[in-house]
Amino acid sequence: MKTKFQIFLGFTIIFILGVGCATSTGTNRFFKDQTYNYQVLRAFGQIPYGGADTGEILSTINKIKNGDDESWYQAWVHTATRVEKMARELNDPVSRGRALLRAHNYYRTAEFLLHPKDSRRIATFRESVKVFNDGLDALNVQYELIDVPYGEYTLKAIYYPGPAGSEQRPLIVVHGGYDSTLEELYFGVAAAAVERGYSCLTYEGPGQGSIIREKGLQFTHEWETPNRAVLDEFLNRYPRPGKIILIGVSLGGYLAPRAAAFDPRIDGVVAFGVCYDFQEAALRQVPKFMTYLYNKGFTGVVNTLAKQKMKTTPGVRWGFQNAQWTMGVKDPADLLVAFDKYNLRDVSKKITCDVLILAGEKDHFFPTEQVEQFSKKLVNARSVTARIFTEEEGGHEHCQEGALMLAHGALFDWVEEKFER
Repeated sequence: MKTKFQIFLGFTIIFILGVGCATSTGTNRFFKDQTYNYQVLRAFGQIPYGGADTGEILSTINKIKNGDDESWYQAWVHTATRVEKMARELNDPVSRGRALLRAHNYYRTAEFLLHPKDSRRIATFRESVKVFNDGLDALNVQYELIDVPYGEYTLKAIYYPGPAGSEQRPLIVVHGGYDSTLEELYFGVAAAAVERGYSCLTYEGPGQGSIIREKGLQFTHEWETPNRAVLDEFLNRYPRPGKIILIGVSLGGYLAPRAAAFDPRIDGVVAFGVCYDFQEAALRQVPKFMTYLYNKGFTGVVNTLAKQKMKTTPGVRWGFQNAQWTMGVKDPADLLVAFDKYNLRDVSKKITCDVLILAGEKDHFFPTEQVEQFSKKLVNARSVTARIFTEEEGGHEHCQEGALMLAHGALFDWVEEKFER
């Protein structure tokens, strides 16, 4: 027999739990670690154009330990392999194509946190590219693979021709940034552009995608050189469009404006993620005492402290490993030296086209102050438009991951206003 106290205690607990459930809210995070959380948002961001499904992502991250890069890889590659196998067995070409595109995204996400020297990285990347192309073919998406001569190297581009009449509209040209792949640009911008009646040319340059993985060609801060090579090759094959709009994503927020400063063929440039000063943004991520030590020349101490931080912090570990790989730096202190080349302080005045700057108010890479800094330096631009997305809108993250439809609204309205009215 239960005592009166036990009955009273039971009802009290039920009441408290009930009140708690009624007043609590949900959460907008998947992982405590920002790098893990952001990369999950990046995977979600490909849903609108068929590159992921909610249930598959949730099932995957349920198997991942926060901060454990190996569990990250194993969970995502397991999902990618399963979804690809399912896709190959489907008869309906639409279902098969969409499943292959999802598998591509999961392979890409699996590969992301692997050490550059891990042999699984290149194998996983190649599989992601294969299933991406197979997915486009199954869906009958029109595209052309273009090899771009670049000195002794060859860059890669994909051209997505728009519907009838698109040749009379601006050509949208897109490239990524610090860790982008050529294929993911389809989900980020290209599919949206074609859907709206534009043709879209995507490309990867030095330090990106297959170029760094297959050929080891590292980044150049003089992005006008690879961008010029891509446009030259495209115009050798196709009639020149009336207008050319260049969009750079993430670090591309520096790269694209840099290219526009030296190429009058570019009529409009979009920093899809402000990146006015890469070094200044990186220093904000470093404790002040480490900045002090760096400025005083104690680089050995800085390197030791940074390497200790890499052991416990995925974002620091990944950021340095990616820089070693794509920029050729040897030590953490060298990273800040390399980043100093990637700023728009001196070239902004050379930009004469229309400029659009997009930013998120809680971007964990680049502070919103850089929007104003960049805007003030664009003294010769035909026009300058800036849009900072808020947390209430859901577009507060870097490059508006998780809210691409919101970003597309601002992007394509700007294109129409500046180039089609």
